[in-house]
Amino acid sequence: FNMVTGFSQPISLSKLIVAPFGLRRRLKRLIQRETLRATKESPGLIMAKMNSLVDPEIIEALYAASKAGVQVKLQVRGICCLRPGVKGLSETIEVRSIVDMFLEHSRIFYFKNGGEDELYLSSADWMPRNLDRRIELMFPVEDPKRKKELHELLKLYWKDNVKSWQLGPDGRYQRVETAHEKKFRVQEFLCERAVEEEEQLKKAVPQELKPQKPRAKENITGAA
Repeated sequence: FNMVTGFSQPISLSKLIVAPFGLRRRLKRLIQRETLRATKESPGLIMAKMNSLVDPEIIEALYAASKAGVQVKLQVRGICCLRPGVKGLSETIEVRSIVDMFLEHSRIFYFKNGGEDELYLSSADWMPRNLDRRIELMFPVEDPKRKKELHELLKLYWKDNVKSWQLGPDGRYQRVETAHEKKFRVQEFLCERAVEEEEQLKKAVPQELKPQKPRAKENITGAA
């Protein structure tokens, strides 16, 4: 509360990145690192999912990454001020939006980082209001299993060919349609998977909880 109201300086945090005290700076560094590491053999990859992309500094950093050959795949549900697919500016950037029965609201950011990939979850969209005028958080997902699951989730959104719209260089959206591929609707798939997992949990044998007894020589009273 004191930090929000200005009565104290923000403390130094080892894992959490906090806006408005450095989140934009960290995002730009992550994008710039991907830009610097990009080569023809390993062009780099940024995948991000958010509600809106408006911040000029972030957009300029993404354009610079695209010019260096980095593949940038963005799932932006709402407002997007970036123009993908512009020759000489954003040729390696794709932007899609999923509009379906549930409001997409998660923010997931993935950076390939030369094979030492990093993935972050955040409360913040890439907008000035989030990065400058709100308390927002971003943190790394370090558990290998969870990081892999979230990366796979990001890739699932790019398979959607039922409720997905692609942003063109002219600022217009067109529905993603494939004539020969099997139809895939990501929200429907995730709902079905959640039901299946719930059924498996119901069938699983519940773990028996047993009271723990003190060790034979343990003095639980603390007396000598």
